[in-house]
Amino acid sequence: MNPAVLIASIYVFALAAFLGYQLISRVPPLLHTPLMSATNAISGISLIGSIVIAGAHHSRFSTILGFIAVTTATINVVGGFGITDRMLKMFQKRTPAKLEKAVQK
Repeated sequence: MNPAVLIASIYVFALAAFLGYQLISRVPPLLHTPLMSATNAISGISLIGSIVIAGAHHSRFSTILGFIAVTTATINVVGGFGITDRMLKMFQKRTPAKLEKAVQK
């Protein structure tokens, strides 16, 4: 690989990491749930793409990589929806019966 291309790639990666951190750290807590839902939608799109790659049968290697991509994308989507569900439960009003159970624990 050309050293100039490598340096440019590292520069773009570092800049993207810095900008991503700055963007995420400035999101107000009220917007975390919608942002998580949007992230889950993007993960769902990557899941569809990985299913297409896994089923294309280009080579044995691409099928194995596609299977790994399907597995990790599925874990990402399911985990994201689980976290979103927990965050939404934080905004629900508690009934007196639920408050008593929470105090007893």
